[in-house]
Amino acid sequence: MSIKMRDLIRAVRACKTAAEERAVISKECALIRTAIKEEDEQFRYRNVAKLMYIHMLGYPTHFGQMECLKLISAPSFPEKRIGYLALTLLLNEQAEVLTLVTNSLKLDLVNNNQYIQGLALITIGNLATQDMARDLISDVDKLLKSNNSYLRKKAALAAIRLLKKEPDLIDSIADRIISLLKDRAHGVLHTGVQLMIDVIDLLPDMKVEYSKLVPSLVRLLRNFISMGFSPEHDVSGITDPFMQVKILRILRILGKNNDEASEQMNDVLAQVATNTETSKNAGNAILYECVQTIMEIKSESSLRVLAVNILGRFLLNRDNNIRYVALNSLSKVVNEDISAVQRHRTTIVECLKDADISIRQRALELIFQLVNDSNVIALTTELLNYLIIAQVEQKATLSSKIMQIVEKYSPNKKWRVDTIITMLSIASNQADESVIRTSILFIAQSDGFQGYATHRLYRAMLEDTSQIGMVHVGIWCIGEFGDLLTREVSLTDSDGSLSTYPPVIIAEILNLLEKCMKLHNSDNVTKSFILNALIKLTIRFPANAKSVITDLILPFQTSISLELQQRSVEYIKLLTSDWDNIRKDLFGKMPIIDEANLRKRRAAYDLMSPIASSNTDQTPNGINSPGGFTLGVAGSSHANANASSLLDLDDIFGGSSVSTSQSNVNVSSNNTSSNANDLLNDIFSLNSTPSTSYPTNNVTQSSNDIFGLISQSPLPVPVNQTAGLSNSFAGLNVGLAAPNPVVTAFDKNGLFIVLELSKPNPSTPNLTRIVTKFSNNNPYTIEGMSFQAAVPKYLKLEMLPASSTTIPAGSNAAVTQEIKVTNTMQGEKNIMLKLKINYKVNGSPVEELVQVS
Repeated sequence: MSIKMRDLIRAVRACKTAAEERAVISKECALIRTAIKEEDEQFRYRNVAKLMYIHMLGYPTHFGQMECLKLISAPSFPEKRIGYLALTLLLNEQAEVLTLVTNSLKLDLVNNNQYIQGLALITIGNLATQDMARDLISDVDKLLKSNNSYLRKKAALAAIRLLKKEPDLIDSIADRIISLLKDRAHGVLHTGVQLMIDVIDLLPDMKVEYSKLVPSLVRLLRNFISMGFSPEHDVSGITDPFMQVKILRILRILGKNNDEASEQMNDVLAQVATNTETSKNAGNAILYECVQTIMEIKSESSLRVLAVNILGRFLLNRDNNIRYVALNSLSKVVNEDISAVQRHRTTIVECLKDADISIRQRALELIFQLVNDSNVIALTTELLNYLIIAQVEQKATLSSKIMQIVEKYSPNKKWRVDTIITMLSIASNQADESVIRTSILFIAQSDGFQGYATHRLYRAMLEDTSQIGMVHVGIWCIGEFGDLLTREVSLTDSDGSLSTYPPVIIAEILNLLEKCMKLHNSDNVTKSFILNALIKLTIRFPANAKSVITDLILPFQTSISLELQQRSVEYIKLLTSDWDNIRKDLFGKMPIIDEANLRKRRAAYDLMSPIASSNTDQTPNGINSPGGFTLGVAGSSHANANASSLLDLDDIFGGSSVSTSQSNVNVSSNNTSSNANDLLNDIFSLNSTPSTSYPTNNVTQSSNDIFGLISQSPLPVPVNQTAGLSNSFAGLNVGLAAPNPVVTAFDKNGLFIVLELSKPNPSTPNLTRIVTKFSNNNPYTIEGMSFQAAVPKYLKLEMLPASSTTIPAGSNAAVTQEIKVTNTMQGEKNIMLKLKINYKVNGSPVEELVQVS
């Protein structure tokens, strides 16, 4: 005979090794199997109880499943209780044995003992399958009408499970759900509200029907607020906080995008927000749910300010959990009412000093959202202070964020330069390479402050050369503005004081560069910066410094790096007297990049705007050149024939008739001058058909152009010399192929999606390859990205998995997904796409439906 439950627990606890425990369990399982075969009814309930314990230890107990059914069929309550408990623990929905339980459940649902009925309802709520839902819904519905509040509560919980398995059953119990809200028992009210929430989640159309109950819910919540002391439901002096939280949650669901319902609940939400105690955790839970409801519905502006103030009080709480919740909620609110959040800026900044890293991280993200033109100086100072103590893995992201703030909100050029240099001196080792490049760009654009920036970087390098990113920027500035370093620089600070930097001796500058060459952290990139700086200084410093600079360049000729070796040989050659007349033009100051014009050009390239051309050219592979792209352009004959097309790929890929005639190109000085401002049109010009005669070349070559590649027009080859080539290389595309057309599919909330279209195989023109590129312009990461597409029946769609479901902050085309579309009615109907985009931004789920047009 097997041992008692108590003895089994003692034996397991006495085991010192896993092997001893397995031996004890194996022995006991063998004894239980023997008892099952012998149909031992006396100790069946004890054996099943031991099986539950063994199951919790992680050992297989499937051999005892039928014993659970036998206990359920027993007449006594103790045996049924063990049987139902074991059933919910040892079985799952997929167990075949579960099909035998339905009849026992039906019998127990009509039992005279309310506790046996409760056991059956609990089992339904945990294990009911779709078939069981259809068989038992009528019995559960009867218990929803019971006079016993205990059974009504259990029946409501069971109904949630049944509706999840079979939502169509809602018609059977729809009236009962509404009646549960009129119940006096708190337990029934609680389960009734939860049932409503689950029904709306399963069947969103029911929200309209339940919106009529808002006045009743508001009245119910007001009763809870004004109710006096109730010992049965009191928690820390608050009447049934669990019930209040549930009511607030259903009000939030019903009030979303519903003006009438929102107006009805505004008063009671204000009452909850002002009358709830914040000294206890129960009150904080109600206030947090109240804030969530206020922000979700269409509430009044004063009520939103009240909600933000509640979150501000949460930030002063000593409990880190409450502070984290407050920061997380404010991050969601800041986009809607930034002025209200700004009032708590000081408290939020104080959270950067918290010992808990999760609090600091949330506060940091919120501060980035709060930065604007009026507070950029104060908040950036706090961010720089935090950068000193931030963890190493955080510094790269933090540096990039600070650079974005500097770019967007910089009040003046001096502040921009000071902030960049301070940031580089703190964390340039961890900063991304793009931060270093952007720093150089900003300093170059700061007219009148280049000398100031160079002096500051020079002195920073004298004090500390461990920050290699700062060293790179400093060396570049010395090479570019070294002449300013040898002069005195005076600058008036914001407080009116005058800062003066005395001139630096040339020998000290060159000594610093030589020191940087020998640094332990000096790599080939650093040496490349130094080499370029030295050759530039030959025209910025007096002639007597040329010999010293040459001596510093000479060692690079024996460098193991081929790049350094080659550049040093070329620079030494350029230092000879043969190149004296053009050296100043070669190593003159770099032209300042026009950032606005650069962005404009990039945007134009990304959107594939047509290159200015009067002709519609066509490359030999049949793809129209950029000058011939017609993306549903008004006035095209194909677009008029089918105005309902969302995306006309036939026009892009030669579906419509396109003239292939080309006009001769006449190269002249006028043509050169007209295109001098747009080198891309010259370099990538597709109108490359040569003229049959030599043009007159009257272009004067600039002294800045050493190799004659910038302003001199290329001479075309005569026809008689190209005739043989035409025959030998017939069919080859000698010119540059036109880039694939790109269509902007989505641009909202910082998420930018473009579709790059191509024909992978010319022999199958009905097959189109679409590469979807996702860009994230937000300061935070987009997570849980899901991209789905639907097409009409005449199209066949094949979607490959995306490269990632996470799009990093500030990334450009970081995530891609390939789509292949086969058009079975090529030439007759166009390709049309309906896109569904799901993602999470800052923890908030977003869903968008888009039609490409």
